[in-house]
Amino acid sequence: MVRTPLTPEEHERGERLGRLIRQARGARTMVDVASHAGLSPETLRKIETGRAPTPAFFTVAALASVLGLSMDEIVTRCALVPA
Repeated sequence: MVRTPLTPEEHERGERLGRLIRQARGARTMVDVASHAGLSPETLRKIETGRAPTPAFFTVAALASVLGLSMDEIVTRCALVPA
């Protein structure tokens, strides 16, 4: 299966998600948050740095649960903003 290339707006949305997750993580380590969310630290690192701009819904939901974020807040703060 070939993935359609992401638009600049989609990349920016992924970067906003990464900043939000990183900010919510605060002083907690990547290893701690990732293990509680059932992810690898490398997956969390990719999300936080924007290298994985479109993580799966259940990945985002697991991180939201561990970090005390609501899905509504994530959607609002990471909404696609057209150029």
